[in-house]
Amino acid sequence: MRSVQDQLAAVLAAVGPVAPLDVVLSDAAGCILAEDVMAPADVPPLPVAARDGYAVATADLRGQGPGAAVVLPVAHDVLAGDPAALRLAPGQAVRIASGGPVPAGADAVVAAEDTDRGAVRVTLHRTPVPGENVRPAGADTERGSVVLAAGTRLAARQLAVAAATGRGRLRVHPAPRVVLVSIGSELAEPGTPRRDGSVYESAGHALEAAVRDTGATPVRVGVVTDDRAVLSEALEDQLVRADVVVTTGGLSESQHDTLSDVLAPLGTVRFDQVAMAPGFRHGFGTVGDSAVGGGGVPLFALPGHPVAAQVAFEVFVRPALRAMAGHTDLFRPSVAARADVGWPSTAGVREFVPAAVVGSPSEGYRVTPVGDPAGWSITALAHANALAVVGEQDAAVVAGQVVHCLVLEG
Repeated sequence: MRSVQDQLAAVLAAVGPVAPLDVVLSDAAGCILAEDVMAPADVPPLPVAARDGYAVATADLRGQGPGAAVVLPVAHDVLAGDPAALRLAPGQAVRIASGGPVPAGADAVVAAEDTDRGAVRVTLHRTPVPGENVRPAGADTERGSVVLAAGTRLAARQLAVAAATGRGRLRVHPAPRVVLVSIGSELAEPGTPRRDGSVYESAGHALEAAVRDTGATPVRVGVVTDDRAVLSEALEDQLVRADVVVTTGGLSESQHDTLSDVLAPLGTVRFDQVAMAPGFRHGFGTVGDSAVGGGGVPLFALPGHPVAAQVAFEVFVRPALRAMAGHTDLFRPSVAARADVGWPSTAGVREFVPAAVVGSPSEGYRVTPVGDPAGWSITALAHANALAVVGEQDAAVVAGQVVHCLVLEG
Protein backbone atom coordinates (compact mmCIF):
# COMPACT_ATOMS: atom_id res chain seq x y z
CA MET A 1 0.00 0.00 0.00
CA ARG A 2 1.33 3.42 -0.95
CA SER A 3 1.39 6.29 1.53
CA VAL A 4 -0.36 9.58 0.90
CA GLN A 5 2.98 11.36 1.00
CA ASP A 6 4.52 9.05 -1.60
CA GLN A 7 1.52 9.47 -3.89
CA LEU A 8 1.63 13.25 -3.58
CA ALA A 9 5.40 13.31 -4.20
CA ALA A 10 4.94 11.24 -7.36
CA VAL A 11 2.24 13.60 -8.60
CA LEU A 12 4.22 16.78 -8.01
CA ALA A 13 7.36 15.29 -9.54
CA ALA A 14 5.46 14.54 -12.75
CA VAL A 15 3.83 17.92 -13.35
CA GLY A 16 5.23 21.33 -14.16
CA PRO A 17 3.96 24.69 -15.36
CA VAL A 18 2.02 24.70 -18.61
CA ALA A 19 4.12 26.15 -21.46
CA PRO A 20 3.94 29.98 -21.42
CA LEU A 21 1.76 31.86 -23.89
CA ASP A 22 1.57 35.49 -24.98
CA VAL A 23 -1.96 36.70 -24.24
CA VAL A 24 -3.79 40.02 -24.35
CA LEU A 25 -4.22 41.79 -21.02
CA SER A 26 -7.86 40.80 -20.63
CA ASP A 27 -6.93 37.12 -20.90
CA ALA A 28 -4.06 37.41 -18.42
CA ALA A 29 -6.25 38.00 -15.35
CA GLY A 30 -5.68 35.29 -12.76
CA CYS A 31 -2.64 33.86 -14.57
CA ILE A 32 0.92 33.65 -13.30
CA LEU A 33 3.42 35.90 -15.05
CA ALA A 34 6.13 33.93 -16.89
CA GLU A 35 8.58 36.81 -17.39
CA ASP A 36 9.67 40.02 -15.73
CA VAL A 37 7.84 43.13 -16.96
CA MET A 38 10.18 46.11 -17.25
CA ALA A 39 9.27 49.74 -17.69
CA PRO A 40 10.45 51.00 -21.12
CA ALA A 41 10.08 54.61 -19.97
CA ASP A 42 9.41 56.68 -16.88
CA VAL A 43 5.79 56.62 -15.65
CA PRO A 44 4.69 59.38 -15.71
CA PRO A 45 7.08 60.42 -18.48
CA LEU A 46 7.30 64.02 -17.19
CA PRO A 47 6.13 65.99 -14.13
CA VAL A 48 2.34 66.18 -13.97
CA ALA A 49 -0.19 67.88 -11.72
CA ALA A 50 -1.56 65.74 -8.92
CA ARG A 51 -4.56 68.06 -8.40
CA ASP A 52 -6.68 70.44 -10.41
CA GLY A 53 -5.29 73.90 -9.70
CA TYR A 54 -2.69 76.45 -10.78
CA ALA A 55 0.95 75.82 -11.63
CA VAL A 56 3.26 78.42 -10.14
CA ALA A 57 6.92 79.10 -9.46
CA THR A 58 7.38 79.24 -5.70
CA ALA A 59 10.34 81.59 -6.16
CA ASP A 60 7.85 84.23 -7.40
CA LEU A 61 5.99 84.01 -4.10
CA ARG A 62 8.88 84.53 -1.71
CA GLY A 63 8.35 87.21 0.86
CA GLN A 64 4.62 86.64 1.07
CA GLY A 65 3.36 86.00 4.59
CA PRO A 66 1.81 82.63 5.41
CA GLY A 67 -1.71 84.07 5.36
CA ALA A 68 -1.22 86.64 2.61
CA ALA A 69 -3.26 86.44 -0.58
CA VAL A 70 -1.28 86.50 -3.85
CA VAL A 71 -2.81 87.57 -7.14
CA LEU A 72 -1.27 86.31 -10.39
CA PRO A 73 -2.34 86.61 -14.01
CA VAL A 74 -3.48 83.30 -15.58
CA ALA A 75 -1.47 82.90 -18.77
CA HIS A 76 -2.76 79.61 -20.10
CA ASP A 77 -4.84 76.47 -19.53
CA VAL A 78 -3.20 73.01 -19.55
CA LEU A 79 -5.18 69.79 -19.82
CA ALA A 80 -4.15 66.17 -19.30
CA GLY A 81 -2.58 64.93 -22.53
CA ASP A 82 -1.38 68.34 -23.68
CA PRO A 83 2.19 68.48 -25.06
CA ALA A 84 4.86 69.57 -22.63
CA ALA A 85 6.21 72.52 -24.64
CA LEU A 86 4.80 75.27 -22.39
CA ARG A 87 7.10 77.40 -20.25
CA LEU A 88 5.84 79.48 -17.33
CA ALA A 89 6.71 83.17 -17.55
CA PRO A 90 7.89 84.80 -14.30
CA GLY A 91 5.11 86.21 -12.14
CA GLN A 92 2.33 84.24 -13.85
CA ALA A 93 0.22 81.17 -13.18
CA VAL A 94 -1.11 78.44 -15.47
CA ARG A 95 -4.45 76.81 -14.80
CA ILE A 96 -3.85 73.06 -14.96
CA ALA A 97 -5.97 69.91 -14.80
CA SER A 98 -4.99 66.86 -12.80
CA GLY A 99 -2.61 64.80 -14.93
CA GLY A 100 -1.61 67.75 -17.08
CA PRO A 101 2.12 68.36 -17.77
CA VAL A 102 3.58 70.92 -15.40
CA PRO A 103 5.07 73.82 -17.44
CA ALA A 104 8.82 74.28 -17.37
CA GLY A 105 9.69 76.82 -14.70
CA ALA A 106 6.80 75.83 -12.42
CA ASP A 107 7.60 73.77 -9.35
CA ALA A 108 4.26 73.58 -7.50
CA VAL A 109 0.53 73.36 -8.09
CA VAL A 110 -1.86 75.27 -5.84
CA ALA A 111 -5.03 73.21 -5.43
CA ALA A 112 -8.10 74.88 -6.95
CA GLU A 113 -9.90 74.92 -3.59
CA ASP A 114 -7.06 77.08 -2.17
CA THR A 115 -7.80 79.79 -4.76
CA ASP A 116 -10.71 81.89 -6.01
CA ARG A 117 -10.68 79.73 -9.21
CA GLY A 118 -10.12 82.81 -11.38
CA ALA A 119 -9.87 82.41 -15.16
CA VAL A 120 -7.99 85.64 -15.99
CA ARG A 121 -6.41 86.43 -12.64
CA VAL A 122 -6.24 84.05 -9.74
CA THR A 123 -6.01 84.80 -6.04
CA LEU A 124 -3.97 82.25 -4.08
CA HIS A 125 -5.20 81.87 -0.51
CA ARG A 126 -2.06 80.04 0.57
CA THR A 127 1.57 79.86 -0.46
CA PRO A 128 2.69 76.41 -1.67
CA VAL A 129 6.01 74.74 -1.02
CA PRO A 130 8.23 73.43 -3.86
CA GLY A 131 6.96 70.10 -5.20
CA GLU A 132 3.46 70.49 -3.75
CA ASN A 133 0.82 68.61 -5.81
CA VAL A 134 3.40 67.70 -8.47
CA ARG A 135 4.11 64.10 -9.42
CA PRO A 136 7.67 64.03 -10.77
CA ALA A 137 8.71 62.01 -13.81
CA GLY A 138 9.15 58.38 -12.83
CA ALA A 139 7.04 58.75 -9.68
CA ASP A 140 5.23 55.49 -10.46
CA THR A 141 8.18 53.67 -11.96
CA GLU A 142 11.51 54.51 -13.49
CA ARG A 143 12.70 53.45 -16.90
CA GLY A 144 14.39 50.04 -16.85
CA SER A 145 12.97 48.98 -13.49
CA VAL A 146 11.14 45.67 -13.00
CA VAL A 147 7.54 46.59 -12.27
CA LEU A 148 6.24 43.00 -12.11
CA ALA A 149 8.40 39.97 -11.42
CA ALA A 150 7.96 36.56 -13.01
CA GLY A 151 5.80 34.42 -10.74
CA THR A 152 3.39 37.24 -9.89
CA ARG A 153 -0.31 36.42 -9.98
CA LEU A 154 -2.01 38.93 -12.23
CA ALA A 155 -5.02 40.64 -10.69
CA ALA A 156 -6.52 44.08 -11.33
CA ARG A 157 -3.69 46.00 -9.67
CA GLN A 158 -0.96 44.19 -11.56
CA LEU A 159 -2.72 44.53 -14.91
CA ALA A 160 -3.00 48.26 -14.30
CA VAL A 161 0.78 48.49 -13.89
CA ALA A 162 1.38 46.48 -17.06
CA ALA A 163 -1.03 48.68 -19.01
CA ALA A 164 0.61 51.84 -17.65
CA THR A 165 3.94 50.72 -19.13
CA GLY A 166 2.29 50.27 -22.52
CA ARG A 167 2.15 46.48 -22.53
CA GLY A 168 -0.82 45.16 -24.49
CA ARG A 169 0.20 41.50 -24.13
CA LEU A 170 1.89 39.50 -21.39
CA ARG A 171 3.67 36.16 -21.31
CA VAL A 172 1.93 33.97 -18.76
CA HIS A 173 1.46 30.40 -17.64
CA PRO A 174 -2.10 29.81 -18.86
CA ALA A 175 -4.74 28.14 -16.75
CA PRO A 176 -4.62 24.35 -17.33
CA ARG A 177 -7.56 22.85 -19.22
CA VAL A 178 -8.92 19.99 -17.13
CA VAL A 179 -11.12 17.40 -18.81
CA LEU A 180 -13.49 15.69 -16.36
CA VAL A 181 -14.90 12.26 -17.20
CA SER A 182 -17.40 10.49 -14.92
CA ILE A 183 -17.35 6.73 -15.52
CA GLY A 184 -20.17 4.34 -14.72
CA SER A 185 -23.10 2.74 -16.49
CA GLU A 186 -25.08 3.21 -13.28
CA LEU A 187 -24.82 7.01 -13.39
CA ALA A 188 -27.62 9.36 -14.42
CA GLU A 189 -27.32 13.09 -15.06
CA PRO A 190 -29.15 15.30 -12.55
CA GLY A 191 -32.31 16.69 -14.07
CA THR A 192 -33.07 13.51 -16.01
CA PRO A 193 -35.35 10.65 -14.95
CA ARG A 194 -33.51 8.11 -12.81
CA ARG A 195 -33.99 4.52 -13.85
CA ASP A 196 -34.04 1.60 -11.40
CA GLY A 197 -30.61 0.94 -9.97
CA SER A 198 -29.08 4.21 -11.14
CA VAL A 199 -27.68 7.04 -9.03
CA TYR A 200 -27.32 10.69 -9.90
CA GLU A 201 -23.81 11.70 -10.89
CA SER A 202 -22.47 14.28 -8.42
CA ALA A 203 -18.68 13.83 -8.31
CA GLY A 204 -18.12 15.42 -11.72
CA HIS A 205 -20.26 18.44 -10.91
CA ALA A 206 -18.38 18.96 -7.66
CA LEU A 207 -15.01 18.66 -9.39
CA GLU A 208 -16.04 21.09 -12.12
CA ALA A 209 -16.54 23.76 -9.46
CA ALA A 210 -13.38 22.70 -7.61
CA VAL A 211 -11.28 22.98 -10.77
CA ARG A 212 -12.65 26.44 -11.47
CA ASP A 213 -11.87 27.44 -7.88
CA THR A 214 -8.17 26.72 -8.48
CA GLY A 215 -8.16 29.07 -11.47
CA ALA A 216 -7.99 26.23 -14.00
CA THR A 217 -10.50 25.72 -16.80
CA PRO A 218 -12.83 22.71 -16.44
CA VAL A 219 -14.21 20.81 -19.43
CA ARG A 220 -16.82 18.42 -18.10
CA VAL A 221 -17.54 15.62 -20.55
CA GLY A 222 -20.27 14.08 -18.45
CA VAL A 223 -21.16 10.45 -17.92
CA VAL A 224 -19.41 7.74 -19.95
CA THR A 225 -20.41 4.08 -19.64
CA ASP A 226 -18.11 1.25 -18.61
CA ASP A 227 -18.16 -0.18 -22.14
CA ARG A 228 -14.50 -0.55 -23.17
CA ALA A 229 -14.91 0.76 -26.71
CA VAL A 230 -17.03 3.72 -25.65
CA LEU A 231 -14.73 4.66 -22.78
CA SER A 232 -11.58 4.30 -24.88
CA GLU A 233 -12.99 6.48 -27.65
CA ALA A 234 -14.18 9.12 -25.19
CA LEU A 235 -10.78 9.40 -23.52
CA GLU A 236 -8.83 9.51 -26.78
CA ASP A 237 -11.15 12.18 -28.16
CA GLN A 238 -10.55 14.42 -25.14
CA LEU A 239 -6.74 14.22 -25.15
CA VAL A 240 -6.44 16.73 -28.00
CA ARG A 241 -7.71 19.55 -25.79
CA ALA A 242 -6.56 18.47 -22.34
CA ASP A 243 -3.67 19.61 -20.18
CA VAL A 244 -4.99 17.27 -17.47
CA VAL A 245 -7.58 14.48 -17.45
CA VAL A 246 -9.48 13.61 -14.27
CA THR A 247 -11.71 10.55 -14.20
CA THR A 248 -14.01 9.45 -11.41
CA GLY A 249 -15.22 5.90 -10.95
CA GLY A 250 -14.32 2.71 -12.77
CA LEU A 251 -11.67 1.80 -10.22
CA SER A 252 -12.99 -1.37 -8.62
CA GLU A 253 -11.37 -4.64 -9.62
CA SER A 254 -14.61 -6.20 -10.84
CA GLN A 255 -14.90 -7.21 -14.47
CA HIS A 256 -17.44 -4.44 -15.06
CA ASP A 257 -14.99 -1.65 -14.19
CA THR A 258 -12.77 -1.33 -17.23
CA LEU A 259 -10.72 1.84 -16.71
CA SER A 260 -7.37 0.13 -16.04
CA ASP A 261 -7.77 -2.04 -19.15
CA VAL A 262 -8.68 0.95 -21.32
CA LEU A 263 -5.77 3.07 -20.07
CA ALA A 264 -3.10 0.38 -20.41
CA PRO A 265 -2.40 0.97 -24.14
CA LEU A 266 -2.80 4.76 -23.88
CA GLY A 267 0.04 5.57 -21.52
CA THR A 268 1.70 4.81 -18.19
CA VAL A 269 -1.00 5.13 -15.55
CA ARG A 270 -0.16 3.34 -12.31
CA PHE A 271 -2.93 2.10 -10.03
CA ASP A 272 -2.26 1.83 -6.30
CA GLN A 273 -3.98 1.26 -3.02
CA VAL A 274 -3.25 4.49 -1.16
CA ALA A 275 -3.33 4.44 2.64
CA MET A 276 -6.07 7.03 3.03
CA ALA A 277 -9.76 7.21 3.77
CA PRO A 278 -12.08 7.85 2.15
CA GLY A 279 -10.96 6.23 -1.09
CA PHE A 280 -8.21 3.63 -1.29
CA ARG A 281 -7.65 2.89 -4.96
CA HIS A 282 -6.15 5.66 -7.10
CA GLY A 283 -4.55 5.94 -10.49
CA PHE A 284 -2.01 8.46 -11.72
CA GLY A 285 0.24 8.69 -14.75
CA THR A 286 0.35 10.10 -18.26
CA VAL A 287 -1.55 9.29 -21.44
CA GLY A 288 -1.27 10.42 -25.06
CA ASP A 289 0.40 13.72 -25.89
CA SER A 290 -0.07 17.02 -24.12
CA ALA A 291 -2.20 19.59 -25.90
CA VAL A 292 0.65 22.05 -25.31
CA GLY A 293 4.24 21.15 -26.09
CA GLY A 294 3.96 17.38 -26.49
CA GLY A 295 4.69 14.81 -23.80
CA GLY A 296 2.12 12.89 -21.84
CA VAL A 297 -1.05 14.38 -20.43
CA PRO A 298 -1.28 13.84 -16.65
CA LEU A 299 -4.27 11.67 -15.76
CA PHE A 300 -5.80 11.29 -12.31
CA ALA A 301 -8.13 8.35 -11.80
CA LEU A 302 -10.15 9.18 -8.69
CA PRO A 303 -12.70 7.11 -6.78
CA GLY A 304 -16.31 7.39 -7.86
CA HIS A 305 -17.70 8.07 -4.38
CA PRO A 306 -18.34 11.84 -4.37
CA VAL A 307 -16.75 12.44 -0.96
CA ALA A 308 -13.70 10.32 -1.81
CA ALA A 309 -13.38 12.09 -5.16
CA GLN A 310 -13.47 15.54 -3.55
CA VAL A 311 -10.98 14.57 -0.85
CA ALA A 312 -8.63 13.10 -3.46
CA PHE A 313 -8.95 16.28 -5.49
CA GLU A 314 -7.96 18.43 -2.51
CA VAL A 315 -5.03 16.21 -1.56
CA PHE A 316 -3.55 15.41 -5.00
CA VAL A 317 -5.18 17.24 -7.91
CA ARG A 318 -5.48 20.76 -6.54
CA PRO A 319 -1.74 21.08 -5.73
CA ALA A 320 -0.89 19.68 -9.16
CA LEU A 321 -3.14 22.16 -10.98
CA ARG A 322 -1.68 25.07 -9.07
CA ALA A 323 1.86 23.88 -9.90
CA MET A 324 0.89 23.62 -13.57
CA ALA A 325 -0.45 27.17 -13.49
CA GLY A 326 2.89 28.43 -12.14
CA HIS A 327 1.84 29.00 -8.53
CA THR A 328 4.31 28.40 -5.72
CA ASP A 329 1.66 28.27 -2.96
CA LEU A 330 0.23 24.87 -3.83
CA PHE A 331 -1.70 23.86 -0.74
CA ARG A 332 -4.77 24.95 1.17
CA PRO A 333 -4.06 26.75 4.45
CA SER A 334 -4.03 24.50 7.49
CA VAL A 335 -4.50 25.13 11.20
CA ALA A 336 -3.85 23.11 14.33
CA ALA A 337 -7.09 22.71 16.29
CA ARG A 338 -8.04 20.96 19.52
CA ALA A 339 -10.73 18.33 19.20
CA ASP A 340 -13.90 19.21 21.12
CA VAL A 341 -14.92 15.54 21.12
CA GLY A 342 -13.25 12.23 20.46
CA TRP A 343 -13.99 9.89 17.57
CA PRO A 344 -12.73 6.51 16.34
CA SER A 345 -10.19 6.24 13.55
CA THR A 346 -8.41 3.51 11.61
CA ALA A 347 -4.74 2.99 12.34
CA GLY A 348 -2.50 2.60 9.32
CA VAL A 349 -4.35 5.04 7.06
CA ARG A 350 -4.55 8.80 6.93
CA GLU A 351 -8.15 9.88 7.39
CA PHE A 352 -9.66 13.09 6.07
CA VAL A 353 -12.76 13.78 8.15
CA PRO A 354 -15.31 16.49 7.24
CA ALA A 355 -15.18 18.89 10.17
CA ALA A 356 -16.18 22.29 11.51
CA VAL A 357 -13.29 24.47 12.67
CA VAL A 358 -13.96 27.57 14.77
CA GLY A 359 -11.69 30.04 16.54
CA SER A 360 -8.99 32.53 15.68
CA PRO A 361 -5.16 32.74 15.72
CA SER A 362 -5.26 34.66 19.02
CA GLU A 363 -7.78 32.40 20.79
CA GLY A 364 -6.77 29.13 19.16
CA TYR A 365 -8.88 26.79 17.05
CA ARG A 366 -11.30 23.99 17.92
CA VAL A 367 -12.55 21.22 15.66
CA THR A 368 -15.61 18.95 15.66
CA PRO A 369 -16.41 16.28 13.06
CA VAL A 370 -19.53 16.91 11.00
CA GLY A 371 -21.78 13.84 10.96
CA ASP A 372 -20.44 10.33 11.42
CA PRO A 373 -16.63 10.49 11.01
CA ALA A 374 -16.67 7.08 9.32
CA GLY A 375 -19.80 7.70 7.26
CA TRP A 376 -18.23 9.83 4.52
CA SER A 377 -21.53 11.60 3.97
CA ILE A 378 -21.79 14.01 1.07
CA THR A 379 -24.20 16.08 3.18
CA ALA A 380 -21.67 16.24 6.02
CA LEU A 381 -18.98 17.43 3.61
CA ALA A 382 -21.35 20.13 2.33
CA HIS A 383 -21.67 21.51 5.88
CA ALA A 384 -17.96 21.25 6.74
CA ASN A 385 -15.44 24.03 6.39
CA ALA A 386 -12.37 21.84 6.82
CA LEU A 387 -10.96 18.35 6.63
CA ALA A 388 -9.55 17.08 9.93
CA VAL A 389 -6.45 15.07 9.03
CA VAL A 390 -5.97 12.09 11.35
CA GLY A 391 -2.54 10.52 11.10
CA GLU A 392 -1.76 6.90 10.29
CA GLN A 393 -0.52 6.31 13.83
CA ASP A 394 -3.87 7.15 15.46
CA ALA A 395 -6.48 4.49 16.21
CA ALA A 396 -8.72 7.21 17.67
CA VAL A 397 -8.90 10.94 18.30
CA VAL A 398 -9.39 11.88 21.93
CA ALA A 399 -10.98 15.08 23.19
CA GLY A 400 -8.35 17.79 23.56
CA GLN A 401 -6.01 16.23 21.01
CA VAL A 402 -4.42 18.62 18.52
CA VAL A 403 -5.50 17.77 14.98
CA HIS A 404 -4.20 19.39 11.84
CA CYS A 405 -7.05 20.64 9.65
CA LEU A 406 -7.09 21.49 5.98
CA VAL A 407 -9.20 24.63 5.68
CA LEU A 408 -11.61 24.46 2.75
CA GLU A 409 -13.08 27.95 3.03
CA GLY A 410 -12.69 31.17 4.95
